[in-house]
Order: sequence, then C-alpha cells, then structure tokens
Amino acid sequence: IISSCHAYNSVSALNRHLHTHEYKWLHTHSSIKTSLKAVPPQLTENETKKNQSIKTNKVKVDGNTIIADNEEEFLFFGVPETTAKPLALLLFAQFILFIGVGAVIPSIPLYGKEIGLSAAMNGIVISVPALALLLLAKPAGQYADRARKPAMIWGMLIIAISDFGTTVATSIIPLIVARLGLGAGRCISESGERGMLADLAETIPSLRGRVLSIQQAVIALGIAIGAPSGGFVVEQYGPRAAFLCVTGAAIISMMLYYFLPETLDNAKNASNISVVSKKTLELEVRKDNDVSSTSTDVTWKELLKDPKWQGLSLYEVGAKFGYAAKLASIPIIATSVLPGGAIGSGALLSAAGLSGFVGGPVGGYLSDKIGAKNTILLTGLTGTLGLILIPFALQMHAPSNLPDGSAFVAVVLLWSTSVAAQNPASVAFAQEIAPSDSTATALALPRAAGDAVYLFAPFLLGVVSDIDGVPSGTDCAFAGICGLAGLTAFAGLCSRE
Repeated sequence: IISSCHAYNSVSALNRHLHTHEYKWLHTHSSIKTSLKAVPPQLTENETKKNQSIKTNKVKVDGNTIIADNEEEFLFFGVPETTAKPLALLLFAQFILFIGVGAVIPSIPLYGKEIGLSAAMNGIVISVPALALLLLAKPAGQYADRARKPAMIWGMLIIAISDFGTTVATSIIPLIVARLGLGAGRCISESGERGMLADLAETIPSLRGRVLSIQQAVIALGIAIGAPSGGFVVEQYGPRAAFLCVTGAAIISMMLYYFLPETLDNAKNASNISVVSKKTLELEVRKDNDVSSTSTDVTWKELLKDPKWQGLSLYEVGAKFGYAAKLASIPIIATSVLPGGAIGSGALLSAAGLSGFVGGPVGGYLSDKIGAKNTILLTGLTGTLGLILIPFALQMHAPSNLPDGSAFVAVVLLWSTSVAAQNPASVAFAQEIAPSDSTATALALPRAAGDAVYLFAPFLLGVVSDIDGVPSGTDCAFAGICGLAGLTAFAGLCSRE
C-alpha cells in the first residue's frame, strides 16, 4: 500500500510538471505524423486559485481577435502594453532622427555643386554609402538576428561620427571616407531597427500593415519638419551646416535606443504563447524534414530560390532609382524652378514628407485589406507614373492663378504619396514570407539589392542629365521607367506557384 501511494504521488507530480511546462513532448520515432492531445491533470487547490486569478482579455479589431494575458495589457487600439511602449519609444527616436535626415536632404546635391562637382561626380559622392550598405548587409542582418538593440546603438553612433566627418571634410578623400562610414552605420542600425519593428509587429499580426504605416507617417513627419529647416540652414550657413543637424539627431536617437528593451526573445516567447492558446494545447509531432525547415542558418542563396524573393528584390532595385532621383535630381530641379531657391526645394521635400501622412496609412490599410502584394502593384503604378511625367510637367506653363512649377510639384507629390504607401506594403510582404528565426537576415536581402542600385544610379542619372539637348527632368523619367521594369518583374515572379 505504501509503495502504491508513493507511485501515485510520483505520477501526480510528473503530471503537474508536464502541465506547467506547456505540454512539450519530443517524438523521435518514425516519420509517421502523429497528433497528440494533452489532457490537463487535476490541479491542487493553490494551483486552481492561481489560475482563477489570471483573466483572459479578448479584444476584436476589425473582426480579428487578439488575446492578452490580462485586462491591463491593452492600452491603445487593442495594442498590448508590452508592445505599445517600446513601439512608441522606437517611433519617437526615429522621428527625431528623420528631422535631421530631412534637414540634410536638400543640401546633399547642393554640397556637391558648392565644391565644384559635376552632376555625374556628385552622383558618385551620393552613391558611396551604398557600397558599405551592400557589403555589410548580410553580416549586419546576422548580427541583428542575435540581438536588435546593440546593432541599433552602435550603428547610430557610427552614423553620428560619419555625419560630423562630412561636415569637417576639406577634400574629396575624407568626404568619401565619411560617406562610407555613414553607409556602414546605416546598414547596422537599420538591420536592428527593421528586426525590432518586425518583432513588435509579430505580436499583433492582424495589425501589421497599420503598425508599419505608422512608422512611415512618423518618418514623413520628421522629414516634413526637417526639410524646410534644412533649406533655411543651407541659405544661412551653407550646405555643410545641415550635416550638424543630422549628427545631433543621431546622438539623441542613440540615447533613446538605450532605453528600449531587447525584443528578439520576447517576440519568440509571445509567438509560442499565441500558438499554445490558439491550438488549445493540441500538439502535433511532424516529420523530421518539417523540423529541419526551421533552421536558423538561412542564406540569401536559399531565399533566392523562391520566386517571391526574386521578385521582391527586383522590385526594390527598380524602386531605388526613384529614391536616387529624389537625392540627385529633384532637389536641383526644384531649386531652379521653384521660388526661393533652396528654401523652395526644402518646402517641396517637406510637402513630399507630409504626403506620407496620406500614403502611409493608406498603404497599411490596403495591406491588411487587399494584401501586401496587391498594394505594391497598385501604388507602384502610380509612383512610376509620377516620375515619368516630370519632364512633361516642367514643360507646362502654370495658369496665372497658380505659382510657377505647380505641375512639377503635383507629379512629385504623386510619386512621394505612392512610395509612402509602398513602404509598409513591401515590408509587410517581406515579413510574411521571411523565415521566423532569421527575420533581419531575410529582410536585408531586398534592401541590399536596392542599396546596390545607389552604386551606379545617381551617376547614371547624372549622365542622363548632362546629355546635351535632353529636356529637364529626363533623368527622373528614366528612373520611373526603371521602376516600372522592376514592378513588372515583381508581378511576373510572384504569380508563379
């Protein structure tokens, strides 16, 4: 009798042990697919009271149910507190950073003209950071997949040092070294930022598109504030002074990043808890090859076997021609066409940033409603159309009741609104197809493909602009045609089974 009691107590203890460890069993036998259903044991009185003290809160957002651990988790539009707080701090830090980035955008091509560079040589200076972005994309993504926060902090420190180096550079060699450092810092920091944002969005997958659109709106607001400020700084103190603005913004962002939590492990734990709750503790043991498919050692070569990653990479290549035109061509055209010179150029870039308040939320909403792929196709068409129409808009004479350059402003805003909608859609699409344990590495692939364009696109656009007899804005139209080619490749490859 005593032995039976001891055996009973041992089995009961083991049963409770399995229950408290979320019913994790390992099945190491043959490839037969087995479904196991856990039957919870009888709990002790203390365990019953403990479980009764835990309240489950279910919130519906657009028909989707999100489950939290308790009623106090939800703060704003169904976003858990553990997600809302770091997300808000991350977005605020990026808002500060992009005020500085907005200040420096109008000054980049003007800085080249100040030191006597041609349009083609100025394109080379602009493209230098892309070399570091390309070479470091994969190792930076792997580093960020080990920990998000250190990558963000160290990368932002390198950005601050490099932008200060740009300010004090007195010849082409130190300038190129500083711009290479900027590319390295951006690559490391952005890998961590993309990974952290993906971790936070993974905790609320039904709102992923709208979370990414909020980031786009915050970036747009920062640029909208920084661009006219940068134009004023350039007019008053010269192009070099604008780089001090982004140096200070990078230092502040780095300090804010220090207070962020590390989200990599938290996101995985949240994902595991969600799976347990959704499947009501039903466990399925799969084949060995199913388990091996979750390996963290993903390589870009393996990703590029998937037509979706091929299409997304080619799409990014085409889209980056438009961004190259924004850096190398549009500010110069705006300075010569719009009233106020650099101030007018900064005002246009500010308006383009504010258009993100329309495009970003629209892109996030459409991504959640019609899918990220369809959103990319729709907004990609309108964006490339805006760039292609720029030389035609510059030939138009504005009515007497409209200021000069109104048509040019309209098509630039069409492009900027479209790309603001594309950004959350493209990131959402990449997150949908990315391996769960190598998110930052996978997201770095299309980004690296696009960044490689900066190695030659600004120079190529400068060559097109320097051709005698071509209409003004032809380089922008060329960028639009390249974007349309990338969008066509994306549509064709993603339609394959």
